Parts: sequence; structure tokens; C-alpha cells
Amino acid sequence: MMHGVRTLARVMLLSFLRDRISLFFAILFPLFFLVLFGGVFKDQGASSVPVQQVGAVPLIDGLPADARAEVDKVLKITRTGDDAAAVEAVRKGDAAAAVQQRGDQLVVRYSAADQVRSGIVQGVLNSLVQQQNLAASGRPARYSLVSEQVEDKSLKAIQYVTPGILGWAIASGATAAAAFTLVQWRKNKLLRRLRLTPVGTGAIVTARVGVSIGVALLQTAVFIGLAQLPYFGLKLSHYWWMSIPVVIAGTLAFLSIGLLAGAIAKTEEAAALITNLVVLPMAFLSGAFVPLDFSPKWVQAVANIFPLKHLVTGTQDVLVRGKGPASVLPELAILLAFALVLAAIAVKAFRWEDD
Repeated sequence: MMHGVRTLARVMLLSFLRDRISLFFAILFPLFFLVLFGGVFKDQGASSVPVQQVGAVPLIDGLPADARAEVDKVLKITRTGDDAAAVEAVRKGDAAAAVQQRGDQLVVRYSAADQVRSGIVQGVLNSLVQQQNLAASGRPARYSLVSEQVEDKSLKAIQYVTPGILGWAIASGATAAAAFTLVQWRKNKLLRRLRLTPVGTGAIVTARVGVSIGVALLQTAVFIGLAQLPYFGLKLSHYWWMSIPVVIAGTLAFLSIGLLAGAIAKTEEAAALITNLVVLPMAFLSGAFVPLDFSPKWVQAVANIFPLKHLVTGTQDVLVRGKGPASVLPELAILLAFALVLAAIAVKAFRWEDD
């Protein structure tokens, strides 16, 4: 019996080692993510958090030079006299918090959309308050920290989770569907038969684009509809409808990636490998799953190249942050430009049948 077990185990091991797809996903793909996350988060905390200081704040302004230097390593404080502008900067994500001193109260106004950075700000300022109270030992605590959310306090985490997951779902669906369809149709000779019919390439591409956009809009409707249930509590901003053109532009961008993957790949397995290798790392590098506020600068710069970053940012701005239609015009332009460039490359690499 043991001999049979050893023989079967050896056969299975050799089969595994000879299967390049299984070997890739079991060994190389996890190692890729180890390198990816190791690079993204190795310098976590190195970047300073932007804070708007409204008027004079004696608790901060009166710090000794060495203590102020330590604070400046964590917080990048910008002074302003415009309270409304400071709060608007927090609401739009340009600052993590707005700080103001009202008598013995240190008031921190933060955004629920930026809980990581706002948590750091509140932690640092709470430490300053506690130090001042300890300095006056033997007396009742004088100073206190008050935190105020700039948005409606009924807003929940679903407001900020939805755009990221929706963007990833659209990217995965558009890329995989286009790649698999192209590979399958080429393998079963359907593309060759279509080439001989009056249908034409334009009709094939138009049909694929139409289906992909229809599926993406359906995904968006399902995601938003489910998230709006009382259990989750999603609340749409006034300009939520601007997410529709952003979703369409994002679908076209990832459809072009799928067409290129389908043109290159010869098997469904290879198409799956390419799409996973492109979309999944992009989801993490684009902030769809985790914020990149404290990743190295080069990672944040690279993220701006990826279409998923602009898809997530655009949908978040109009679904959650309440920005106007003009705010997503740069994202729309980048996504459409990406789609045009990748589609042109895919056309060059397109094959009607396998060689």
C-alpha cells in the first residue's frame, strides 16, 4: 500500500510540476504578490498627512521646536484663515483633517471617506492634548479633543467600499469576457466562418462592445441597488448619474485589455492567466481594495497610469464625495485615451485563426 501511495504521489507531483498554469498560480503568482505588497507597504507611514490649520491653534503653535519637528514628520500642516475652504478640502479628500482651537477645545473635522489618515491625525493631536493636560499635573484636565465628521453622520462604510469593488468587478468582467470569447471563437473556427459572412469585423466588434457595456451597466445597477438596501445604507450624492459615463469609459478601457489578451493568448488557460495577472494586481495598486496614502511615491505615481485608478476615483467622486460633473472629465479623458491606444494595439495583434 505504501509503495502505491509513493508512486501515486510521485506521479501527481510530476504532473503538477509539468503543468505550467498550476505551477504559476501556486508558486509564482503568490510570490509576485509578496513582492508587490512588500514594495507598496514597506515605507508605510513615511509620508506626512496633509492637515488644514484654521487660524491660530496655540496647542500646536506653542510647541517647543523639537516637539514641533516630531509633529511635522507625521503631519503636513498648512495654515489658512478660511474655515469653509478648509472643510471643503477635507470633504474633497485634499486634506485629511481641518484643525481649529475653540477655547480649551481642539476641534478636528475629518472625512469618513478617509478613516486611515484621519485616524492618524486624531491620534497625534490627542497625544498633544494629553501631554498638555499632564504638564498641568495636580489640576483637572483643561484641554479636550473634539472630533467632527464633515459629512452626514449617518453615512456608513458602504459609501466608500462600493466604488472600489464596483470598479474591480467591471474591470474583471470586461477583460475576461472579451479575452475568453476571442480565444474560444478562434479555437472552434467560428471567427474564420464569420470572416466569410457579410457580417464583417465592425459588426462583431460593435456587438462585443454593446454586450460589455450592457453587462457593466447591469453590474452597476445591481451593486448600487443592493448597497442602497437599509441593511447597507448607501446614500447617493446629487451627481450619482455621472457615474454612468465613467463606467462606460472604464468598460471600454478594460474591454481593450481583454481584446489584446485574447489576441495574444492561444488557450483559455493562457487568457485566464493574462487577465488575472493584469487585473488583480491592478486592483491593489489602484486603491480599489486598500488605500495607497502611505505607499511609496513611486507606487502612487505608477497607480495613476492604470485605468482602474481613474475608474475608481471617478465613481467615488460622483457617488460619494458629491463632486460636480466637471470633476470626472480628466478621468473620462484618460480612460477613453487608454481604450483607443490599447484597441489599436489589439487590432495589430488580432488573428482570425491560430497559426
